[in-house]
Amino acid sequence: MELQKLNGDIPFDIIAQDRNGKTILLVEVKARHLKNRQHKDWFIEKVKSYLQATNAQIPFAMLVDLEDIQIFRCDVSNWSEPISQIKTADVLSHYEPKYGKIRIFYHYLERLVEAWLRDLAYHWKSKEPPASEQLSAIGLLQQLEDGTTYSGTVLSGETVY
Repeated sequence: MELQKLNGDIPFDIIAQDRNGKTILLVEVKARHLKNRQHKDWFIEKVKSYLQATNAQIPFAMLVDLEDIQIFRCDVSNWSEPISQIKTADVLSHYEPKYGKIRIFYHYLERLVEAWLRDLAYHWKSKEPPASEQLSAIGLLQQLEDGTTYSGTVLSGETVY
């Protein structure tokens, strides 16, 4: 498992790797609506700091809140704006039909995002998972195919059942 750790921890909620074990996506999940630019700026600085501290080459980062999924291309010089933005409900209601009607807590939101990423990689639920076209257009889908994901709780050494 090719994961770069800082102080023994991966500071992200989900890490996605390609079929060769190379980390291709860092994911931060927030179980609320991030209304102001501060949250996005904080996320971008967090990713930049991590990439600089670990000297890692990771092409994508994703910020997920209850309303939006923002995908950033972080292997370009200026990436302060997302290259793709998708409504969270459009994606996750495929895995939780009551999405938007029930309260979604952090750990459940994290698991739903991970289920979607694994569906994109292995098509365990859908022949064409939600947002496949958008992710293909930016080159992320091709890198996710046959890859895997790790949640932050697993990465930090916690046992998850």
